[in-house]
Amino acid sequence: MTRPNTMPRFYRWRSNLIQTPMLSVVTGTLGSLALFVSMFEKSGRAQHRIAQLWARLCVWISGSRLIVRGQENLRKHPVAVYAANHTSYMDTPVVFAALPFQFRILAKKELWPIAFIGWYLQRSGQIPIDTVTARGTIASLGAGVRALHSGMPLFVFPEGGRTPDGLLQPFLSGAAYLAIRAQVPLIPVALSGVYDLLPIHTHHFYPGEVTLSVGEPIETKGMTPRQTDDLSARLRGAIEELLEEVKVGSAQAELCR
Repeated sequence: MTRPNTMPRFYRWRSNLIQTPMLSVVTGTLGSLALFVSMFEKSGRAQHRIAQLWARLCVWISGSRLIVRGQENLRKHPVAVYAANHTSYMDTPVVFAALPFQFRILAKKELWPIAFIGWYLQRSGQIPIDTVTARGTIASLGAGVRALHSGMPLFVFPEGGRTPDGLLQPFLSGAAYLAIRAQVPLIPVALSGVYDLLPIHTHHFYPGEVTLSVGEPIETKGMTPRQTDDLSARLRGAIEELLEEVKVGSAQAELCR
Protein backbone atom coordinates (compact mmCIF):
# COMPACT_ATOMS: atom_id res chain seq x y z
CA MET A 1 0.00 0.00 0.00
CA THR A 2 1.22 3.52 -0.82
CA ARG A 3 0.58 5.98 1.96
CA PRO A 4 -1.07 9.26 0.78
CA ASN A 5 0.75 12.53 1.43
CA THR A 6 -2.12 13.72 3.60
CA MET A 7 -3.81 11.15 5.80
CA PRO A 8 -7.61 11.14 5.43
CA ARG A 9 -9.37 12.70 8.41
CA PHE A 10 -11.25 9.47 9.06
CA TYR A 11 -8.01 7.60 9.79
CA ARG A 12 -6.80 10.33 12.16
CA TRP A 13 -10.07 10.33 14.09
CA ARG A 14 -10.20 6.57 14.24
CA SER A 15 -6.62 6.41 15.54
CA ASN A 16 -7.18 9.11 18.18
CA LEU A 17 -10.62 8.06 19.39
CA ILE A 18 -10.60 4.27 19.03
CA GLN A 19 -7.31 2.58 18.21
CA THR A 20 -4.92 4.45 20.52
CA PRO A 21 -7.20 4.13 23.60
CA MET A 22 -7.71 0.42 22.86
CA LEU A 23 -3.97 -0.14 22.49
CA SER A 24 -3.33 1.66 25.77
CA VAL A 25 -5.84 -0.54 27.61
CA VAL A 26 -4.52 -3.76 26.06
CA THR A 27 -0.89 -2.81 26.73
CA GLY A 28 -1.54 -1.75 30.32
CA THR A 29 -3.65 -4.80 31.14
CA LEU A 30 -1.47 -7.47 29.56
CA GLY A 31 1.74 -5.73 30.62
CA SER A 32 0.58 -5.76 34.23
CA LEU A 33 -0.41 -9.41 33.90
CA ALA A 34 3.03 -10.28 32.49
CA LEU A 35 4.77 -8.50 35.38
CA PHE A 36 2.57 -10.33 37.89
CA VAL A 37 3.25 -13.70 36.26
CA SER A 38 7.00 -13.02 36.28
CA MET A 39 6.99 -13.19 40.09
CA PHE A 40 6.08 -16.88 39.93
CA GLU A 41 7.30 -18.15 36.56
CA LYS A 42 11.02 -17.76 35.87
CA SER A 43 11.43 -19.43 32.47
CA GLY A 44 9.69 -16.56 30.67
CA ARG A 45 7.44 -18.95 28.77
CA ALA A 46 4.19 -17.61 30.23
CA GLN A 47 5.31 -14.01 29.77
CA HIS A 48 6.11 -14.72 26.16
CA ARG A 49 2.66 -16.18 25.54
CA ILE A 50 1.15 -13.03 27.03
CA ALA A 51 3.39 -10.94 24.75
CA GLN A 52 2.19 -12.92 21.74
CA LEU A 53 -1.43 -12.30 22.72
CA TRP A 54 -0.67 -8.58 23.17
CA ALA A 55 1.03 -8.48 19.75
CA ARG A 56 -1.83 -10.18 17.92
CA LEU A 57 -4.33 -7.83 19.55
CA CYS A 58 -2.18 -4.83 18.54
CA VAL A 59 -2.11 -5.96 14.92
CA TRP A 60 -5.87 -6.58 14.99
CA ILE A 61 -6.59 -3.19 16.58
CA SER A 62 -4.42 -1.48 13.95
CA GLY A 63 -6.80 -2.83 11.30
CA SER A 64 -4.06 -4.59 9.37
CA ARG A 65 -3.80 -8.07 7.92
CA LEU A 66 -0.60 -9.94 8.72
CA ILE A 67 0.88 -12.31 6.15
CA VAL A 68 3.85 -14.56 6.97
CA ARG A 69 5.96 -15.80 4.06
CA GLY A 70 8.62 -18.49 4.36
CA GLN A 71 7.21 -19.98 7.57
CA GLU A 72 9.10 -23.21 6.86
CA ASN A 73 12.35 -21.35 7.59
CA LEU A 74 11.23 -20.64 11.14
CA ARG A 75 11.49 -24.29 12.17
CA LYS A 76 14.70 -25.37 10.45
CA HIS A 77 16.90 -24.55 13.45
CA PRO A 78 15.92 -24.57 17.15
CA VAL A 79 18.44 -21.81 17.92
CA ALA A 80 19.31 -18.98 15.55
CA VAL A 81 19.73 -15.23 15.27
CA TYR A 82 16.82 -13.62 13.43
CA ALA A 83 17.49 -10.18 11.97
CA ALA A 84 15.01 -7.77 10.37
CA ASN A 85 14.78 -4.27 8.97
CA HIS A 86 13.38 -1.74 11.46
CA THR A 87 10.59 0.40 10.06
CA SER A 88 8.08 1.29 12.78
CA TYR A 89 7.01 1.00 16.40
CA MET A 90 4.66 -1.69 15.10
CA ASP A 91 7.59 -3.92 14.08
CA THR A 92 7.77 -5.48 17.54
CA PRO A 93 4.07 -6.46 17.68
CA VAL A 94 4.31 -7.88 14.15
CA VAL A 95 7.36 -9.96 15.08
CA PHE A 96 5.83 -11.30 18.30
CA ALA A 97 2.57 -12.06 16.48
CA ALA A 98 4.33 -13.96 13.68
CA LEU A 99 7.06 -16.00 15.36
CA PRO A 100 5.57 -19.16 16.94
CA PHE A 101 8.30 -19.80 19.53
CA GLN A 102 9.90 -18.12 22.51
CA PHE A 103 12.83 -15.77 21.79
CA ARG A 104 14.59 -12.74 23.20
CA ILE A 105 15.01 -9.31 21.63
CA LEU A 106 18.13 -7.15 21.81
CA ALA A 107 17.03 -3.58 22.55
CA LYS A 108 18.67 -0.28 23.36
CA LYS A 109 19.76 0.02 27.00
CA GLU A 110 18.07 3.46 27.13
CA LEU A 111 14.68 1.73 27.29
CA TRP A 112 15.39 0.01 30.61
CA PRO A 113 15.00 3.08 32.90
CA ILE A 114 11.56 3.86 31.40
CA ALA A 115 8.78 3.01 33.83
CA PHE A 116 6.71 -0.04 32.92
CA ILE A 117 8.50 -0.64 29.59
CA GLY A 118 11.84 -1.14 31.32
CA TRP A 119 10.26 -3.24 34.04
CA TYR A 120 8.79 -5.62 31.49
CA LEU A 121 12.02 -5.82 29.47
CA GLN A 122 13.98 -6.67 32.59
CA ARG A 123 11.52 -9.20 34.03
CA SER A 124 11.00 -10.96 30.69
CA GLY A 125 14.71 -11.48 30.10
CA GLN A 126 15.21 -9.23 27.09
CA ILE A 127 18.83 -8.18 26.49
CA PRO A 128 19.94 -4.52 26.76
CA ILE A 129 22.54 -3.25 24.30
CA ASP A 130 24.90 -0.52 25.46
CA THR A 131 25.97 1.43 22.37
CA VAL A 132 27.75 4.25 24.22
CA THR A 133 31.14 2.57 24.56
CA ALA A 134 32.87 -0.25 22.68
CA ARG A 135 33.44 -2.12 25.94
CA GLY A 136 29.77 -1.82 26.85
CA THR A 137 28.70 -3.06 23.42
CA ILE A 138 30.98 -6.10 23.61
CA ALA A 139 29.71 -6.92 27.11
CA SER A 140 26.11 -6.63 25.90
CA LEU A 141 26.76 -8.91 22.93
CA GLY A 142 28.38 -11.37 25.31
CA ALA A 143 25.04 -11.65 27.12
CA GLY A 144 23.42 -12.41 23.78
CA VAL A 145 25.95 -15.15 23.01
CA ARG A 146 25.27 -16.74 26.40
CA ALA A 147 21.53 -16.70 25.68
CA LEU A 148 22.13 -18.47 22.37
CA HIS A 149 24.36 -21.06 24.04
CA SER A 150 21.57 -21.70 26.55
CA GLY A 151 19.22 -22.55 23.69
CA MET A 152 17.31 -19.26 23.36
CA PRO A 153 16.83 -17.77 19.86
CA LEU A 154 17.49 -14.03 19.50
CA PHE A 155 15.84 -11.33 17.41
CA VAL A 156 17.85 -8.28 16.33
CA PHE A 157 17.19 -5.09 14.36
CA PRO A 158 20.66 -4.56 12.83
CA GLU A 159 19.89 -1.04 11.60
CA GLY A 160 19.99 0.09 15.23
CA GLY A 161 16.89 2.28 14.94
CA ARG A 162 13.79 2.93 12.87
CA THR A 163 14.19 4.07 9.28
CA PRO A 164 13.18 7.73 8.80
CA ASP A 165 12.01 7.25 5.22
CA GLY A 166 11.05 3.60 4.82
CA LEU A 167 14.30 2.72 3.06
CA LEU A 168 16.77 0.11 4.29
CA GLN A 169 19.52 1.75 6.35
CA PRO A 170 23.17 0.67 6.89
CA PHE A 171 23.56 -2.37 9.15
CA LEU A 172 25.48 -2.58 12.39
CA SER A 173 27.51 -5.74 12.85
CA GLY A 174 25.90 -7.04 16.06
CA ALA A 175 23.59 -9.65 14.50
CA ALA A 176 26.38 -11.18 12.41
CA TYR A 177 28.80 -11.11 15.33
CA LEU A 178 26.33 -12.93 17.60
CA ALA A 179 25.64 -15.64 15.01
CA ILE A 180 29.35 -16.22 14.36
CA ARG A 181 30.34 -16.25 18.02
CA ALA A 182 27.58 -18.72 18.89
CA GLN A 183 28.04 -20.66 15.62
CA VAL A 184 24.30 -20.59 14.93
CA PRO A 185 22.49 -19.72 11.69
CA LEU A 186 21.63 -16.12 10.83
CA ILE A 187 18.11 -15.86 9.43
CA PRO A 188 17.05 -12.80 7.37
CA VAL A 189 13.58 -11.39 8.03
CA ALA A 190 11.95 -8.62 5.98
CA LEU A 191 9.10 -6.44 7.22
CA SER A 192 6.97 -4.92 4.48
CA GLY A 193 4.03 -2.55 4.88
CA VAL A 194 4.74 -1.80 8.54
CA TYR A 195 6.29 1.57 7.73
CA ASP A 196 3.12 2.54 5.88
CA LEU A 197 1.05 1.35 8.83
CA LEU A 198 2.81 3.59 11.37
CA PRO A 199 5.82 5.56 10.10
CA ILE A 200 8.27 7.31 12.37
CA HIS A 201 6.76 10.79 11.95
CA THR A 202 3.16 10.05 12.95
CA HIS A 203 1.04 8.44 15.67
CA HIS A 204 -1.85 7.61 13.35
CA PHE A 205 -2.52 4.21 11.79
CA TYR A 206 -3.00 3.75 8.09
CA PRO A 207 -4.11 0.08 8.01
CA GLY A 208 -3.36 -2.28 5.18
CA GLU A 209 -1.49 -5.49 4.50
CA VAL A 210 1.75 -6.12 6.41
CA THR A 211 4.10 -8.94 5.50
CA LEU A 212 6.82 -10.70 7.46
CA SER A 213 9.07 -12.66 5.08
CA VAL A 214 11.55 -15.23 6.40
CA GLY A 215 14.51 -16.07 4.20
CA GLU A 216 16.75 -19.11 3.98
CA PRO A 217 19.06 -19.50 7.01
CA ILE A 218 22.65 -18.38 6.47
CA GLU A 219 25.02 -20.94 7.97
CA THR A 220 27.89 -19.61 10.12
CA LYS A 221 29.69 -22.79 11.21
CA GLY A 222 33.41 -22.39 10.68
CA MET A 223 33.20 -18.60 10.29
CA THR A 224 35.32 -16.31 12.48
CA PRO A 225 34.65 -12.80 13.86
CA ARG A 226 36.89 -11.44 11.08
CA GLN A 227 34.11 -12.32 8.65
CA THR A 228 31.50 -10.27 10.55
CA ASP A 229 31.37 -7.44 7.99
CA ASP A 230 31.04 -9.86 5.09
CA LEU A 231 28.21 -11.68 6.85
CA SER A 232 26.46 -8.38 7.64
CA ALA A 233 26.61 -7.44 3.95
CA ARG A 234 25.22 -10.84 2.99
CA LEU A 235 22.40 -10.45 5.52
CA ARG A 236 21.49 -7.02 4.21
CA GLY A 237 21.46 -8.32 0.64
CA ALA A 238 19.16 -11.19 1.62
CA ILE A 239 16.72 -8.81 3.30
CA GLU A 240 16.79 -6.53 0.24
CA GLU A 241 15.86 -9.51 -1.93
CA LEU A 242 12.96 -10.44 0.35
CA LEU A 243 11.66 -6.86 0.28
CA GLU A 244 11.90 -6.79 -3.51
CA GLU A 245 10.00 -10.08 -3.81
CA VAL A 246 7.11 -8.65 -1.80
CA LYS A 247 7.19 -5.44 -3.82
CA VAL A 248 7.06 -7.33 -7.12
CA GLY A 249 4.31 -9.61 -5.83
CA SER A 250 2.22 -6.63 -4.74
CA ALA A 251 2.66 -4.94 -8.11
CA GLN A 252 1.57 -8.09 -9.94
CA ALA A 253 -1.46 -8.43 -7.66
CA GLU A 254 -2.45 -4.82 -8.45
CA LEU A 255 -2.22 -5.52 -12.21
CA CYS A 256 -4.47 -8.56 -11.88
CA ARG A 257 -7.24 -6.57 -10.18
